[in-house]
Amino acid sequence: MRFWKKLIIIGMLLIAAYFIVDIGRYFVYPSVAYLKKNCPGKTAFMEYREESWQNKRIKKSINTSWIPLSEISPYVVKAVIIAEDDNFWSHEGFDYSAMQKALEKDLKKKKFQAGGSTISQQLAKNLYLTPAKNPTRKIKEAILTWRIERQLSKRRIIELYLNVAEWGDGIFGIELASQANFGKHAANLTAREAATLAVILPSPRRYKIDGESGYVAGQAERIYQIMVRRGIIIPEYDDVINEND
Repeated sequence: MRFWKKLIIIGMLLIAAYFIVDIGRYFVYPSVAYLKKNCPGKTAFMEYREESWQNKRIKKSINTSWIPLSEISPYVVKAVIIAEDDNFWSHEGFDYSAMQKALEKDLKKKKFQAGGSTISQQLAKNLYLTPAKNPTRKIKEAILTWRIERQLSKRRIIELYLNVAEWGDGIFGIELASQANFGKHAANLTAREAATLAVILPSPRRYKIDGESGYVAGQAERIYQIMVRRGIIIPEYDDVINEND
């Protein structure tokens, strides 16, 4: 009996050591500093999506089109931050009030959904992890988020996020999303178009921009009106600028 007890203890220690090493390596790997001046290649999330297609025998591949922040409509930046992470500019990677609200919702539903993620957390997940919702993945995400916030500027974080986020089935990056949905470059997106794209980010393969979703239209209008109230948009000015000569 003592032999089996020792064997069980050794097994538990080995498992614990594995998790410590598996999680601990994210304090030094991968190189976040590399992203200061370099664009990421195919992200972990993109590879996950392609593997899913292969398993389903779907012949599909991911294309990306990187563009600098200067070539993205400012309305997109404003709309995405309002929709995804309204305290983005002031927090250090984690919005604890949003996390608390998300946890309270999870407790009520008796279901772990781990909401309340900031843009920095979502970037960490998209770049290096998978969409799996479990405590281990969240710990890894937290470590990577901490490193991202300390090694990259806020400007670089939002630039990276807009270029690697999924905006539809196989559509990654704001430029491809803009072309696919509105047939124009991301630099030319209007405030309403930016608000509409921002709405689909939480569930890009579920929400569609086809005019048939009342939820998407309603949330896009909500974001648009927030931008109006904050002075980001002046409707009268836009009306004059867009008038036909």
